[in-house]
Amino acid sequence: MEPLAALGDATRRRIVEVLLAQPSSVSDIARQLPVSRPAVSQHLQVLKSAGLVAVRTEGRRNIYRLDPQGLAALRDHLDSLWLAALEQFKTTAENSPPPRKERRK
Repeated sequence: MEPLAALGDATRRRIVEVLLAQPSSVSDIARQLPVSRPAVSQHLQVLKSAGLVAVRTEGRRNIYRLDPQGLAALRDHLDSLWLAALEQFKTTAENSPPPRKERRK
């Protein structure tokens, strides 16, 4: 799944916010959200497949954290969209006729 599509879900955005504070287990994340542990696990798998989170095993627990490389790639993509929008605005502004002055009566 693409990173932007993965972040289209409010629960996944909230999970990213939780992981921004600190790496966490599924149980730790589920305690902070109004969803079940199985639902959190499914959301984490989507975020992982999108390259936004990574996981490491500590004993019997999986600890999830944000993946800096995936977030950097997402930021690069968003920056390119923003730069394209600014270029389009600049081109439009440079090619638009100047505003007309209104005559007073």
